[in-house]
Parts: sequence; structure tokens; C-alpha cells
Amino acid sequence: MNTPSLNLVSECFIKPYPPIEDSNQICLLVTQKSEDPHSYTVFVDCKNSRGAKFILATLDITVNVILSPVDVPPIVKSFFDHHRAVNHDGHTMSLLSIQVTELLDGVFIGCSMNHCIGDGTAYWNFFNTFSEIFQNDVHVPVPISHKPIHKRWFPEGYGPCVKKRRYQAPTLRERIFHFSAESIAKLKGKTLVWRSITRACQQQCGQRTTCKLSLNNRTRIEPPLPNEYFGNSIHAVGAETTVGELFRNDLGWAAWKIHLAIANHDDKVVQNYVEEWIRSPIVYRMDLFFDPYTVMMGSSPRFNMYGNEFGMGKALAVRS
Repeated sequence: MNTPSLNLVSECFIKPYPPIEDSNQICLLVTQKSEDPHSYTVFVDCKNSRGAKFILATLDITVNVILSPVDVPPIVKSFFDHHRAVNHDGHTMSLLSIQVTELLDGVFIGCSMNHCIGDGTAYWNFFNTFSEIFQNDVHVPVPISHKPIHKRWFPEGYGPCVKKRRYQAPTLRERIFHFSAESIAKLKGKTLVWRSITRACQQQCGQRTTCKLSLNNRTRIEPPLPNEYFGNSIHAVGAETTVGELFRNDLGWAAWKIHLAIANHDDKVVQNYVEEWIRSPIVYRMDLFFDPYTVMMGSSPRFNMYGNEFGMGKALAVRS
């Protein structure tokens, strides 16, 4: 059965009205080159941008066609306007794009945000606020409960040095899993994702393997940043061992190694990392931070993903 093609109905760009001088609205990236000293500075330009992009599309398929297959259907990629875009594309593409795709019996809301603008905490704070504004009475303005804080946290006098390099990711199989609260509780007592993936890959006993997680730095630095801090404040930490050790020891041993990696990530570690980056700036590259023997855990169950409401009831699934 051939999948119908996506039908683009309309698209537009939206900016605050009246215009806000020197605002932090999501716009475009701009790179300035300096010869003395030799450097590249990347910043957000809010004045010479068309603004955030909104798209309305339709597709003649049902929700079940998307959720029932074992693998995520390729058509889902078309629900995200910035699919396969990299951060550098923010120089020519909007830094925020929201696409609403009407299906035969439901709606898919695809939100794409450039990672230069914010991390997972900032993204979900924005999406929760987007939902909150929708639910408020338009005739009675209500202040949003978690107003974003745009004041930058970065060592004064420094800025990012950028070298352009595009990474072409291969096409991979993707899946969406649905677990009940009861199933999650049972799995926690029987398995660990790190061990399960390593076992499935059939790696050699002497091979080093790492489990990495993205951590929120906001509460780990002194003084802490508020949860409403809008930007990137994350760090990847990891627990490392050999494949043989991972399976010779029990589940609790592996969980404890991950716990120690998280517990030891404090203000001193964050500050040292920032100071080291200032002394020798680098661009974050996937091939430098990950290898085939690394299991990376992203996102967080603490994000309010299912509490968003746009007049159509609770979401059936979330792809983050």
C-alpha cells in the first residue's frame, strides 16, 4: 500500500507585534569573522529575520497507520519542517518551526527548534507555555506561570568559536515504544537499557563500553540557575566498564556506576569543563564524543510531555 503524499496547505512567518527592540525572540543565526584576534562569533539576529515559521498541512492517513507499525513510518519525518537540519542551518532557516499536520482522525504537531537556542528543559518549558497560552481565555490575559529567563549564563567576555562541518547521518530504523506505568515498574527490577543493548550487540568481553546520560546543569552549579533559564545548560556524563564486567556483576552494580557518575557531577566539574573549553574551544561533534560501544540516554521522564492540551485531548504518543 502506497502512503499518500503530504499536502502543504499554508505557511507563514510570525514575529511579535509591535516589534520588540533588542528582544530575545527566535530569529536567525549570524556569524561574524574577526581577524584580530582570529575568531568566529555566532549570535542570534532578531532584527533581520522573518521570525518563527508556522505550517499547516494535511495527510490522508489515520493515526493508527503511524502508531501501529513496529518501525516508525518514513512519512513521520515529513511532519517536521527541519528534518535532517543541523544547527548551522539556522543561518538560513528559522530557529523555530511548528508544523500542524491534519490526519483523517487526528492531528500531529511537529515542533522543530535549533539546539543553539535551548536544551530539552528550555524546549519543554516553551511547549508547556505554548499549551498554557492556548488554554487561557483570550479575552482575559493571564501571565504565564513559568516565564522564560533570557539572561545568558556564560563567562563574561567569551563567545563560541565555530568551524563549519556537516555530518551526514545514515538512515536508521526508528521505533516508538509504549509502556504502561506497571510495565515500567516491572522492567526497572529486571533489566537496564545499557546491559540490554550491549547484550543485543554481542560485543566481546574485553571491549570497553560506556553508558552516557544528558544532565541538567541548572541545579548543579553555584548559585543554581532557575529552571526557567532559556538556553543550553546540559552536560553528558558517563559510566564506563568492560562488557565482561557489565555482565559478571548484577543489575545493581551497573546502576550504581551510573548513579556515581550522576552524583559526582557538581559545580566544580561544570566550572572546570567551561574553563577548559575557554582555554581550548572546540565544536561539539558526534564522532568525537560517541563510538559504536556507547549507549546514550537523552531526554527525561521529568519533562511534562503529556500535559499539553490544544483542544483535542491528551496526546496519544510523543516523539522527542
